[in-house]
Amino acid sequence: MDTDQSRASLAVPETAIREACGETPLPELGVIEQVWETNPIPDDEIAERAGAAFESLPLEDVPAGGEIALGVGSRGIANLGTIVEGVVAAAHENGYEPFIFPAMGSHGGATGEGQREMLADLGVSPSGVGCEIRSSMEVTEIGRTADRDVPVVADANAVEADAIVPINRIKPHTDFDGTVESGLSKMLVIGMGKQRGAKIAHDWAVDWSLRNMIPEITEQLLAELPVVGGVAILEDQRDDTAMLEGIPPEGFLDREAELLETTYDIMPTLPFEELDILVLDEQGKDISGQGMDTNVIGRRPFAIQEPEPESPDIKRIYTRGLTETTHGNAMGMGSADFVHADLLEEIDMPTTLINALTASTTRGVRLPPAVETDRAGLIATLSTIGIADPETVRVLRAPDTMHLQRLYASTALIEEAREREDLRVVEEPKPISFESGDFTAPSPHSSGE
Repeated sequence: MDTDQSRASLAVPETAIREACGETPLPELGVIEQVWETNPIPDDEIAERAGAAFESLPLEDVPAGGEIALGVGSRGIANLGTIVEGVVAAAHENGYEPFIFPAMGSHGGATGEGQREMLADLGVSPSGVGCEIRSSMEVTEIGRTADRDVPVVADANAVEADAIVPINRIKPHTDFDGTVESGLSKMLVIGMGKQRGAKIAHDWAVDWSLRNMIPEITEQLLAELPVVGGVAILEDQRDDTAMLEGIPPEGFLDREAELLETTYDIMPTLPFEELDILVLDEQGKDISGQGMDTNVIGRRPFAIQEPEPESPDIKRIYTRGLTETTHGNAMGMGSADFVHADLLEEIDMPTTLINALTASTTRGVRLPPAVETDRAGLIATLSTIGIADPETVRVLRAPDTMHLQRLYASTALIEEAREREDLRVVEEPKPISFESGDFTAPSPHSSGE
């Protein structure tokens, strides 16, 4: 039996779901939209603003013609190619020789070529941004932590440069809560550490916790390597570039902590604290490190030493597929209660498992029950939450956990939205339409935006 056949056999047919669950009335769905006020940086100013953020860093000790290693690699960042291009141009204009090194831990299959290909997928290529990319998994041990004697490693190419500048988005992390989470410090500790550094960090995080480890190792890296600062990116609720700022080494952790608080205020979230069912059209590493943002869904598969988010409370999650740019990496699928058969066909299990092993999040890649159709997915979720009245059940369908402005909502949620100033009813509820058991309505992100 080939792989496709074996995977197909894992998906439960709709007829079997119907027989097991009996008659299950489905709710009608309308469309709502979150009302957000944002002020993004205009597209034609992004490169210049990125260059200015770089130029604000203390570069006076970098020799003329010196090499500056630019750490790049996080997925899902809007305008990343343009931002990197702006930094590269500013470095050239100031007489330096910039090069890019992938700062993405074990991603890309934990190979130099795989990480180079990932950068290209992110819009970062030598021809596109104007400088060389040095992609290798080789690391240099630069020291060990004082109390626990943990090895501290960094990309070998970056270590040899005259200066190091990480470029990354600051945002809440999916695996832990801390003063700094996902951003410049994490890129230095885990991204720049390549596969070995990422594995060391996540292994020690079981007892030490990333919230404590990342600040301590960041301080050591700042002390022992020529990190002249970082270029911080903040994004608004629509995932547009909202801020670009150069953060110098002094006060590095303090300023990142301040910006993290800002991101909590402007990150996209679900507009309801309690849901019976959340349907996600896609998950992927470009959406979140855990495929589905744990801060959005209120579930955290990496629970050792890390508490679950307090909200929202979602009884069932049904995920329909993977994004194209996740390249089969289904990290985080274990947070779903049911998945569509399409997701099974899209999984690259070696890539997924390598990511899970490196991050010590094997629960995140447990395979949920798979169903043959969307209708089967809805029936299965509705039949496992108790009594589900179509008029009162709270069902929401979103494109993913990053794009949350426009959403399909059941009648009960539509009625609630009418009473709220932060929500707008776009379409009235109507029966769900299926073709061969799957939704005919497009993803809400493309249903009218």
